Amino acid sequence: MNNILTPLKIKNIEIKNRVVLPPLVRFSMIGEDGYVTDKLLKWYEGIAKDGVGMIIVEATCVSSDGKLRENQLGIWDDSFIEGLSKIALIGKKYQIPMLVQIHHAGFGKNIKDIEESVLDNILEKFVEAFKRAKKCGFDGIEIHGAHTYLLSQLNSRLWNTREDKYGGNFQKRMYFNKTLIERTKELFDDNFILGYRMGGNEPSLFDGIEIAKYLESLGVDLLHISTGIPEERFRQAAKIDNFPENYPEEKSFNLDWVIYMGVQIKKYLNIPVIGVRNIRTEEQVSYLIENNLLDMVAVGRAMIFTNRWMKKTRESYLRRIKNEAK
Repeated sequence: MNNILTPLKIKNIEIKNRVVLPPLVRFSMIGEDGYVTDKLLKWYEGIAKDGVGMIIVEATCVSSDGKLRENQLGIWDDSFIEGLSKIALIGKKYQIPMLVQIHHAGFGKNIKDIEESVLDNILEKFVEAFKRAKKCGFDGIEIHGAHTYLLSQLNSRLWNTREDKYGGNFQKRMYFNKTLIERTKELFDDNFILGYRMGGNEPSLFDGIEIAKYLESLGVDLLHISTGIPEERFRQAAKIDNFPENYPEEKSFNLDWVIYMGVQIKKYLNIPVIGVRNIRTEEQVSYLIENNLLDMVAVGRAMIFTNRWMKKTRESYLRRIKNEAK
């Protein structure tokens, strides 16, 4: 039976345990120029030194006009390689696999009106960003296809009502993903992982399942299930239908609806799945891994607000197992 400390192997990449640092954009540690700072390096070193299983470096933008806000990492030209390489070296130092998330904020609901040539140009920038990411020494890439950003907008049957190669039916809405992966497939050898962070509700869980299966068929190695663009009728916290009132029923804690989406989507896939959102304790992670509900679990804000979260979690797990064995 797997547990929180069970290793995992993706291609030739060895992952020591099942905990992931998700791509947390550390705005306060980055200047408006988008370059890596000493403060940011110190943050990643602290997480790596603590022994997390995998680190996904925060949203790194393919274009200066595609940022979330000004102080966000960039990868749109070669001048960013030096700083990003320093982050990748931290992973090598502590033997922690590091992926870098590649991102463009997109155009919101206006995605349907953007000229095809603009999207062609952004697609080219993604291809070049992938090449730079590999030069930096990362162990892989995570495509940001969630959270209402560019790829989420294109994946969405609600917002993407285009009538060209980038939109319309399902296959056309997936055109950007398919073309990007096909044009960069030579990068993804046995020592380089292709990950994808997607919306499990794009806009429904049923759509999320179909998108996930399609991404797996394109050659994605690892899926990270987060939020997409839900239907506007949702006013409650959970943006999907049929989310259990108390999930899971057999435990004293409740798990988030986004975690639930990851658990459901995993049932349809053969590749590893990361679940994320509102995970704070070792017991939550252990429940998901030990019951084979997810392959890896991402812990974000708890890593920021709890000093040495991974060290304390490892100690908590070992102590609990020892007590249960008595």
